[in-house]
Amino acid sequence: MAVAVRGGNVDGVIFHADRGSQYMSAAFAQVCDGFGIRRSMGRVGSSYDNALAGSFWQGLKRETLHQQLFSTMRQARLEIFQWLTYYNARRRHSALNYLSPAEFEQQQQRPRKLTLAA
Repeated sequence: MAVAVRGGNVDGVIFHADRGSQYMSAAFAQVCDGFGIRRSMGRVGSSYDNALAGSFWQGLKRETLHQQLFSTMRQARLEIFQWLTYYNARRRHSALNYLSPAEFEQQQQRPRKLTLAA
């Protein structure tokens, strides 16, 4: 999704994950390396390294999956995709000064004006 949203320009993108088998796989490493995405993984047994990731998964479960029955796998995937789109594009985050991740990223990419001190 990072590659698609940025039109292939993923300079500076860091993918942080736990040490799950899907993130440790050679296939995942090859895809990341092919796009120049830096991989980051938390330390084994350190819950502090994955506090933000844990918060993300807790939000997904609470806001999308809890007390929800999906009739098909397609419906489940669609609901999760819609939530991810909301989370990344519109949901405001306190850690980002109440901007959405998309707004925060756009703000970081704007050229900053320098002011001269007298």
